[in-house]
Amino acid sequence: MAEAPSSLVLRRPDDWHVHLRDGAMLRAVLPATARTFARAIVMPNLRPPVTSVDAALAYRSRILEALPEDIDFEPLMTAYLTDDLDPDELARGFAMGVFRAAKLYPANATTNSAAGVSDLSRISAVLRRMEAVDMPLLIHGEVTDPDVDVFDREAIFIERHLKPLRQRHPRLRIVLEHITTEESATYITEAHLSGDERIAATITPHHLHLNRNAMFIGGLRSDFYCLPVVKRECHRRALVAAATSGLPCFFLGTDSAPHPRSGKESSCGCAGIFNALHAMESYAAVFEQAGALDHLEGFASEHGPRFYGMPLNADTITLVRRDQSVPNRLIPPESARVGDDAIPDSEWPLLFHAGETLSWSVEPTVR
Repeated sequence: MAEAPSSLVLRRPDDWHVHLRDGAMLRAVLPATARTFARAIVMPNLRPPVTSVDAALAYRSRILEALPEDIDFEPLMTAYLTDDLDPDELARGFAMGVFRAAKLYPANATTNSAAGVSDLSRISAVLRRMEAVDMPLLIHGEVTDPDVDVFDREAIFIERHLKPLRQRHPRLRIVLEHITTEESATYITEAHLSGDERIAATITPHHLHLNRNAMFIGGLRSDFYCLPVVKRECHRRALVAAATSGLPCFFLGTDSAPHPRSGKESSCGCAGIFNALHAMESYAAVFEQAGALDHLEGFASEHGPRFYGMPLNADTITLVRRDQSVPNRLIPPESARVGDDAIPDSEWPLLFHAGETLSWSVEPTVR
């Protein structure tokens, strides 16, 4: 057996699904993503959501204003699909390079999704336009029917909605985001092996590490509650196999989603896990355990840009085999501690892997 490497030099990765929020929370969490990732697909589920070119430009400006001066980072903006979004506005934003993709939230599926799509038939014109201009559709793939078990919502979405959608729009470029089930992993794999290069999936670090038992160890653990919710161990294993397979249809998307502590610890806790600060170290642990460190660079740095038709990053990061203890809470920069929207220290989000020791560390890169 080959000796385990003491370091890994990887092409700088991108995050193809992240929530940066806004205001003080944006200023707090942005450096955690930008320190490692060169680019990120930024989710549009603000209040109000990002549904116009002007709103996307304004949000991108706020992100760049919050970016530390010594960090190179490109936010890739997305449009939030609604039942009545104008196809012309969407196509205009895509042609301008403002919108890199459009996000489909089934109405009331997750955080700030009340304005999402109530029925796919309502956005047929939008989907036809996206198909014509080759604009990626990013899907939160769950049904919201109250009679469907929450652990079955993703698998049923594939049968009820995704398969018919792809029959109606065979040239539409689709990313099934933050997949959580064996059914999704199998569906994407089979599509790829059949020669279909227009559908792919992102996988989060927390869905690679956790099964649903994590939410109930020692009590109700709201910090491990996310949407789509983590599933059985057999599904976690299927996701690990998919992520580490080397197949180009799977790539990195953290779905890092910070919430204030009161939002996570309330009687109706918010869904979301904040993993951005140690995301690459978290992925490295999974790939090493699977004996697939040689596939980490493809998953993190190559498959996503190629699917989106973007150039690979030229610079690199270095992962060093060095233990690091993960603190409990985010320690925000001073810029997030001031202003009318400043968040009290007690409200900063818990970190994924809090209290654990990770065996890899990202070396600081001088740029």
